[in-house]
Amino acid sequence: MPAQSENAALAMRNRRVLVGVVAVFVVPILIAFCLSLSGWQPKGSKAYGTLIDPPKQVDGVSVTLADGGKLVWRDPQWQWTMLALPGAGCAQQCRAALADLVRMRATLGRNATRLRLVYLGPVLPADTLPALAPLQTGTDDANAFADLRAKGGDGLALALVDPGGFLMMRYAEGYDVGGVRRDLPKVIQ
Repeated sequence: MPAQSENAALAMRNRRVLVGVVAVFVVPILIAFCLSLSGWQPKGSKAYGTLIDPPKQVDGVSVTLADGGKLVWRDPQWQWTMLALPGAGCAQQCRAALADLVRMRATLGRNATRLRLVYLGPVLPADTLPALAPLQTGTDDANAFADLRAKGGDGLALALVDPGGFLMMRYAEGYDVGGVRRDLPKVIQ
């Protein structure tokens, strides 16, 4: 009889271990499911820009670059496009925001080449362009981005277009450059 009771005790202990192992894997999944249903999201997933839902296809929008060429939205190099959209003019405040944008791009390190910067607005003075390289300038031929532009005369708004030609996110005038910088690594990898 003692052997049977030892076997029963061993079987009970094995069942407890099995239940414990299963619980280690199942309980976190159940917790995540409940949190998801409640709408909770971790703080690290907050986007600083406004997500365009559903994304708007812009690969048919004609943009003429300063060199006379057309902007190719579906980029074979798989580059994202950050559109800089000023208000009625681009004076001191707007140019400072453009310089911040160029510096922010540089902080992406090895992924900096995966983001091209395109300014669509009034012609900038020629002496400011070298300091803003690699910013490309152009014109929105059909005024397709008018609703995304900065409302102020000297402000700047941004719009992010994915390599497939879809408008994904916008940053209204007064955006936080640090917030844009934190958003970009989430999409540009």
